[in-house]
Amino acid sequence: MPELIRAQPTGTGRKVAIAVSRFNAKVTDLLLAGACKTLQEQGCSPEMLVTVSVPGALELPMACKWLAESGNFDAIVALGAVIRGETSHYDQVCNEAARGLMEISLTNSMPISFGILTCENGDQAFARAGGAKGNKGSDAAMAALEMLSLREALANSAPGS
Repeated sequence: MPELIRAQPTGTGRKVAIAVSRFNAKVTDLLLAGACKTLQEQGCSPEMLVTVSVPGALELPMACKWLAESGNFDAIVALGAVIRGETSHYDQVCNEAARGLMEISLTNSMPISFGILTCENGDQAFARAGGAKGNKGSDAAMAALEMLSLREALANSAPGS
């Protein structure tokens, strides 16, 4: 059986930025609270966390680009809530925000976790922002920490050693 490399997420000593959209703020405020709580529970000290606020989900990639390029952070958590309306605008926003965040993550070799809810309605959004479906802000924070730990584990592993 091949070696399984599994990350052990920790926030100790991590500098994490959270970029959060103000659009649908009643939802994104809950996502932010979940992310902050989880990061601190995992050992991130409050002084190592920075939160930046942007107007909407389409502005998240640019903010994350600037955060990544600053060199001041180990990982970034992107939080937003896009709720389907009557037009195809929803599809454009969801797709372009996801594409932008992935591009920045890969270009900068930095974990940028995707905590943007893409929901059909407000009930679905609230269910995923601390309701019956958990808090996806918390999940995104854990994903960022896990990817940081995985990068370290891979850097320290050598086949056959």
